[in-house]
Amino acid sequence: MQIHPLITDSDTLAELCARLSKSEFVAVDTEFMRENSYWPDLCLVQIADDKEAAAIDPKSPGLDLAPLLHLLTGNEEVLKVFHAGGQDIEIVHNLTGKTPHPLFDTQIAAMALGQGEQIGYSNLVDAYLSISLDKGARFTDWARRPLDKRQIDYAIGDVTHLASIFPLMLEELKKTGRGSWLNQEMERISDPSNYVTLPDDAWKRVRIASRKPDVLGRLKALAAWREREAQDKNLPRGRIAKDETLADLASHPPRAQEDLSKVRGLSAAWKTNDIGARLMAAVAEAVPLSREEMPERDPRRPGLTKDSALVADLLKLLLKIRAKEINVASRLLARSDDLEMLAAGVRDELPILEGWRFEQFGRDAVDLVEGRMAFAVKDGKLRMTRT
Repeated sequence: MQIHPLITDSDTLAELCARLSKSEFVAVDTEFMRENSYWPDLCLVQIADDKEAAAIDPKSPGLDLAPLLHLLTGNEEVLKVFHAGGQDIEIVHNLTGKTPHPLFDTQIAAMALGQGEQIGYSNLVDAYLSISLDKGARFTDWARRPLDKRQIDYAIGDVTHLASIFPLMLEELKKTGRGSWLNQEMERISDPSNYVTLPDDAWKRVRIASRKPDVLGRLKALAAWREREAQDKNLPRGRIAKDETLADLASHPPRAQEDLSKVRGLSAAWKTNDIGARLMAAVAEAVPLSREEMPERDPRRPGLTKDSALVADLLKLLLKIRAKEINVASRLLARSDDLEMLAAGVRDELPILEGWRFEQFGRDAVDLVEGRMAFAVKDGKLRMTRT
């Protein structure tokens, strides 16, 4: 494989992307920093097909990333291969409002091939290529310039190995007939709605015990205020105010700005400064949540009786047995919420009752719940038996 020098100019990048646009797939990875910012700071992009690989410096002055971003989001003929690509996809979405498509994630594919729930990249490389990666550059400061040769070599290795692993995984998926198992998961992670952060929805991620409409209304207003402050200042949300501080303010709203000096987690200076004034404005403008906005106690999980909770436990045991039998990660087959809903009597719109999941697990799960299957011990091993 040809390894190019670090790309820092627009013409070289455009030429590379023109060649890669004719490939069947490209392996993609990014290096970024976000410890001190709201938006991830993109520091390096690595890309490879089966013939060539390069690292691209997005911090190079005047570099036009348009050909690269079009290759990732506008070329439907080239498959984009990531490993645990959620944050890489988020970065592309932040830049373009789109996500890479079509997409293949080797961590998800590994779940269908018996490699565990969330196999790390170094373990994947070791499993498929028998190569032990040098992990020394993992915690490097990717924003520092110039990057040294060791950093660049380490970064490019992430895509050269990925470009070698992908065809091997693809062949395995063809042999086992499990490629179609991944379609739904790949479409899910490429859905742009997963990467949109709306300030008015930020409150849904904050834990709070109260279910009073006025308290939740204040939480919604405060979480939206924090989200906008974090975005405008490009700071992590927690640097503005922590979740528990928002929950406390929503439950016990300050009557005057001077009271902010008494709130744990806020600077005493907020009692007189502009950010404190904006916080107080958010509290003042908050309105109780409407009935339509009020969250259900658990929208996907009906109440379990003591008996149905035991049935859910049996379903989880069945899941472990079946996942081991067919050598697939149990999380790819079914999630705990789905098992509890099945145990509670739900039958509509459950993923485990559709497609390949029904064939591999769902049919037996329903039979267990409805009394047509039971557990048995034979020769010291736990097995399923039909009644």
